Amino acid sequence: MTDTSNAVPKPSHHRCETCDVRHRAICAAVDAEHNDRLEALVSHHDYAPGQVIFEEGDPAEYVFNISQGEVRLYKLLPDGRRQVTGFLIPGDFLGLITDGAYAYGAEAIGPVELCCMRLSGLERLLSDMPPVRERLLDMSRDELAAAQEQMLLLGRKSAREKILSFLLYRQRHLDPTGRDASVDLPMSRTDIADYLGLTIETVSRTFTALRDEGLIELPNPHHVIFPDMDAVRDAAEAA
Repeated sequence: MTDTSNAVPKPSHHRCETCDVRHRAICAAVDAEHNDRLEALVSHHDYAPGQVIFEEGDPAEYVFNISQGEVRLYKLLPDGRRQVTGFLIPGDFLGLITDGAYAYGAEAIGPVELCCMRLSGLERLLSDMPPVRERLLDMSRDELAAAQEQMLLLGRKSAREKILSFLLYRQRHLDPTGRDASVDLPMSRTDIADYLGLTIETVSRTFTALRDEGLIELPNPHHVIFPDMDAVRDAAEAA
């Protein structure tokens, strides 16, 4: 088990009102006059690529917002196999808790900075500031929607449809405006395979086939460009 009590060793020197991702985070619901109170409750911690943030079943003492970098969520099966259950980006809330313990494991994909808050501090915010409670509820709904999306990907789609749907979902998550016809993929092909319930060979072959068909461009393994978004959407929903 991971010692999460050592995950928050230093006070925050960041200013909440100038945070680049505040508009996406739970603290967007904290008004300016309460910024000092918010800053007194939070601290920041940096994680190296691949470093475990917490493991499934660890006692939950902190909750987190992602300030920089991306995090992969996963669960381990009894036989040791890994199921990636999600990828979180800056502004996302991290720390789903069940019976006082973390409901999944979390690892840094690349360098990650987390805004950390003790669970007791979050509980005070939720009690004293109803808008924060509503904001957290909205973010919980988004997490539920993401889980339902993954269930559809795992159960009803071909490998080709799974990968295209994953790329489109990620593009919407990163750019809700829909103006950017590209998407970054900092995670590995193995991560994508574990998320979609495919083998890494199938993922690699499918990316190559989609590139050869002209549905995507791959200037490098971690960046995808969509020459024709409508064609990609149609292919993702093909029967």
